[in-house]
Amino acid sequence: MLGVTAMSIQGMATQQTEPIKPCVVEKPCTTEATPASKGASATKGTSVRKRTPASKPTSATPPARGKGRVSEILIDASIPDDPALEKMLEPFSAKVRALDVVIGKLETELKKGPVGGGNLGNFATDGMRVLSSAKLGRPVLLAVTNSGGLRKNTIAPGDLRAADIFELLPFENALTEVDLTGEQLLRLLNVVVSSGDALSGARITYRMNANKRPEMIGARLLDSQGREMEIDPNATYSIVTIDYLLKLGGGRYSVLLEGKNVRPLGVTIRDAIMDYVKAESAAGRPIKATLDERFVLIGPNAPKPGSQQR
Repeated sequence: MLGVTAMSIQGMATQQTEPIKPCVVEKPCTTEATPASKGASATKGTSVRKRTPASKPTSATPPARGKGRVSEILIDASIPDDPALEKMLEPFSAKVRALDVVIGKLETELKKGPVGGGNLGNFATDGMRVLSSAKLGRPVLLAVTNSGGLRKNTIAPGDLRAADIFELLPFENALTEVDLTGEQLLRLLNVVVSSGDALSGARITYRMNANKRPEMIGARLLDSQGREMEIDPNATYSIVTIDYLLKLGGGRYSVLLEGKNVRPLGVTIRDAIMDYVKAESAAGRPIKATLDERFVLIGPNAPKPGSQQR
């Protein structure tokens, strides 16, 4: 254990041995009436006190200097554990140790990006969609979450621990299913694109506007085979998102408030992603969150075919 030096101070500053002497004013106040107040004095029979400048106060007795002793105490494994403290921490020890458990393997680095939350956003929303589908017993067409809720910018390849997921998703945001019309869904996807948020289950074509912000050109849903499907403005679609976006009550995600049949799934996004990683690991599959073609840039700055979009 790395030794740490702690400072303890014994014998704090002693109290002053003599009280501070009060300042002495050599010229006290007089009761001479001023010309401006003589009239008032004559009528009321009172005198007006006139303050004369006082001299500088005399010096006070300086406080006594403190006397103390400083010693160094090396804090290391030679100091016995405190049984009372150990007992207090016992209920939390198992939970803390569980955070260090390896739950899966990352084949590539996860990194947040300005469009769609990067492959980190892909990882989170793919996990949302897979676990929601398993929980509901039917395919979920679309999963959406905000990139701001992803609180870890990168996760290095290799062992993926429970602590990584807790750091990525520290909030108790719960998965919720909601029904939207096709027209509402298109407006939602426009918000997702312009906000740089994450989705799984759709392919978006976009351009960069004059403010260098992504702007949606078109959107199609993807079926389980990755085939594109047109969005019918009059049809009804069930999507999965987080309750936080529904609880905002307005702002850019106000379109969600127009939805019908809001149904909580009874699981947080963190637990959903944790279960998703564990399921992939149990099946012998490493996590391969890549920058696929769910966001396709159109225009002069579009990447060349075969190159990865960043």
